[in-house]
Amino acid sequence: MTALSIPATHRLGLLDLLLPAVCVGCRGGPGQLCPECRRLLAAARPGPAGPRPAPPGLPPLHAAGPYAEPLRSLLIAHKERGALRLAGPLGALLAGAVRSAAGDTGPVLLVPVPSTRRSVRARGHDPMLRLARSAARALRRSGRYARVAPVLRQTRRVADQAGLDADGRRRNLAGALAVPARSAARLGGAGQRHRLVLVDDLVTTGASLAEAARALAAAGLAPYAAATVAAVARRPAAPGAGPRRARPQEGRPEQRGPGRGARGQPG
Repeated sequence: MTALSIPATHRLGLLDLLLPAVCVGCRGGPGQLCPECRRLLAAARPGPAGPRPAPPGLPPLHAAGPYAEPLRSLLIAHKERGALRLAGPLGALLAGAVRSAAGDTGPVLLVPVPSTRRSVRARGHDPMLRLARSAARALRRSGRYARVAPVLRQTRRVADQAGLDADGRRRNLAGALAVPARSAARLGGAGQRHRLVLVDDLVTTGASLAEAARALAAAGLAPYAAATVAAVARRPAAPGAGPRRARPQEGRPEQRGPGRGARGQPG
């Protein structure tokens, strides 16, 4: 296999292993995640988060922290640059958000918001599924039953959401997700015995999570809550204000640019 035939994400992951590591969070400390950035992550206090006002149908949402440094750089590096070892600390943060959203006890099923097949092929991995599995492992290590149920599927392509306001994004995503009947039947019993928690890496407008919750509820699997690694702080629009364009720092890196599909846009 030639170097050019290796997916870009894999090439970057190989470079990450071969070259001396510099902290992804601060670009100054030693190692892929330096002690100071680890300390900052360990000090995270998960809690209620999300847009205000929340979109219709959005479950109670908790996040591990705000979409700010060093968390922002860590999420980008894991998703776009193939820093796969960051799935451990990021998954631990997501597990904390799940505990905050669903309580400290009882079995949980983590339902990740799906990535498009095209974005998975482009990256060479499914970052949200990886984070969900890492969070489930962290919850099990603490003695809690947790597993991942990746039952949501894309039903259609959606338009590029860059520049759309919250209402425009909700309309764009309406009906874009579903749970196949076979998956719903297989999960039905477990859904009654466990708390279903929607999980995602980042919430901005809440449109993706609200659509995912709608799809689960339509299959008889209404989620108990939602949890994310990070949340963008959003303020209600001023009365009479026009559509609010997404600021670059508020979107996931893969959300900027055309043709990315439902998971290629800010949620």
